[in-house]
Amino acid sequence: MSQATDTYIRSHAERFLEELKDFLRIPSISTDPEHAGDVARAAQWVADGLKSAGLENIEIIPTEHHPLVYADWLHAPGKPTVLCYGHYDVQPPDPLELWHTPPFEPTLRDGNIYARGSADDKGQMYMHVKAIEALMAVQGKLPVNVKFIVEGEEEIGGKSIAKYVEENQAKLKADVALVSDTALYAEGMPTLCTGLRGLVYMEVEAAGPMRDLHSGLYGGAAPNAVYGLIELLGKAKDADGRIQIPGFYDAVAEPAAAEIASWKSLPFSEVEFLEKEVGSSCLTGEPGRMVLERVWSRPTLEVHGIAGGFTGAGAKTVIPATATAKVSMRMVPDQDPEKMFQAFADWVAANTPKGIQTKVRKLSGGPAVVVNPEHPAIHEAAKAFEEVLGRPTVFIRSGGSVPIVGDFANHLGIPTVMMGFGLPDDGLHSPNEKFKLENFYLGAQTVAYFLEKYGA
Repeated sequence: MSQATDTYIRSHAERFLEELKDFLRIPSISTDPEHAGDVARAAQWVADGLKSAGLENIEIIPTEHHPLVYADWLHAPGKPTVLCYGHYDVQPPDPLELWHTPPFEPTLRDGNIYARGSADDKGQMYMHVKAIEALMAVQGKLPVNVKFIVEGEEEIGGKSIAKYVEENQAKLKADVALVSDTALYAEGMPTLCTGLRGLVYMEVEAAGPMRDLHSGLYGGAAPNAVYGLIELLGKAKDADGRIQIPGFYDAVAEPAAAEIASWKSLPFSEVEFLEKEVGSSCLTGEPGRMVLERVWSRPTLEVHGIAGGFTGAGAKTVIPATATAKVSMRMVPDQDPEKMFQAFADWVAANTPKGIQTKVRKLSGGPAVVVNPEHPAIHEAAKAFEEVLGRPTVFIRSGGSVPIVGDFANHLGIPTVMMGFGLPDDGLHSPNEKFKLENFYLGAQTVAYFLEKYGA
């Protein structure tokens, strides 16, 4: 490790923290039109931070929705180019009453910084910026060429950046991408993620009678849109959790035997996972598959919410005319999101109950991604991680989706180093989201060291 870079990061720790707090105070909620001004303010904040770190050619790029931020430093001839990605938008903080401290007033407790976006992804993205600042301050230059692309729509599907990457391949050309939007497998355990599930997010709309009807006058004869939607979705899985859509599992690629063996060696406790992370009476899913398989390498279908009919206080005896469900499928390697969407839409059409009409809309989608752990950048990242944290690096997959990783693979032809410093209990998308402050500094050190090793 570069002792000078490490010393710089530690000696400026308080300033870095105050800057991060300022960033976290911006309520850059991309899904809420009322916060469009805050999202734009966060984009400007990122641009200013990149400039202060020593990057050049700073651009705030307008899109149909929220702006992208670009920057680069390209003065290392003969050295590889690293494309750093992050996002500055955040999830809504609801329900507010469950936060112990205000979501946009960063608070330190027990070595953690609590705020919406602290781990996902403002804190982790800002580690990259501080790594660049430290290298520039200590060495006066960077060991590799660097490009940054930071978006403000990750939490709403990332359509603008997907379009931008496809249309600007020459500008974004690089040897590898670097993303810190994942987590360590366990505290203190260096972890590289080499696989992500893809995602197809859909809306299923059901319609029954022409208007809400009185259940006493029409009950027993008129179709009920809410019940029809429940009946339909109830057919999608059997009692063991196997998805009943024809062809759903046809293209599923099984993990390699060595990968399964590696997962079995991880310090995983099904009992602790159930009690501390899930908190239900039991776990569900495909029998004969260990939990890590079910959440990392198997496809899923989930219902996220159903709206329709009357849900207010008191009683209102209506037969609902319409109902809507939010539904997603998580894809695994070799599954085609477009084919899987069509398979689901065809299944819905074939299984819609009598008297109900249905429509299926795709809101977003992206394929699964697997990265070769033997790639030179992955190899150097693993060594950097190991030397900074003092333990061997483990390789895992994530059940979540980071759509940009697929875009980088498809349009730029490059792998992504997924080097995250979050923890499993950071509460992403939940009340009381946190980021361990020490991991913020370790992240900046590790990113800087990775860039040094990769450049060498």
